[in-house]
Amino acid sequence: MSDFKHLLHEADICELAFTSKYDALHELITFADSLTSLPDSSEFEHQIKLREEKQSTGIGKGIAIAHATTNQVHNIRVALGISKKGIDFDSIDGEPVHLLFLVANPPDTQVEYLSVLSALVRLLRNAQFRQSIICCSTPQEIKTLLDSSLAYEMSA
Repeated sequence: MSDFKHLLHEADICELAFTSKYDALHELITFADSLTSLPDSSEFEHQIKLREEKQSTGIGKGIAIAHATTNQVHNIRVALGISKKGIDFDSIDGEPVHLLFLVANPPDTQVEYLSVLSALVRLLRNAQFRQSIICCSTPQEIKTLLDSSLAYEMSA
């Protein structure tokens, strides 16, 4: 994969109002265009919840990357919810989540999927980068920042 541009669209980025894990996940799934267009978004949400019940995808430092494999997509899809208040997400560090990524991937793209997850994690480890996302004022600014940063990160 050479870039991130086709994975995340402006219409898949939103500010989240809910502060509980499952409400925030539901809010993002019902807002993000690429997820509302799934043939059965409630089944995808169910898969996400099953994954979260096994182990929280709150990786610490205000980040969660919820993910599930589904036959409902042909390409990896990513959505991003931003919470100024913070989401109680049972993160490994106990801190609230402010950046909630949601990744849907088809079963036959595991290498690409792991590449996307790995690049996201590497970028999001940087506190200044996380703050830059939160400080963006429009989805377009966020998309531009993520596109350029992930294109660089995934080519490394």
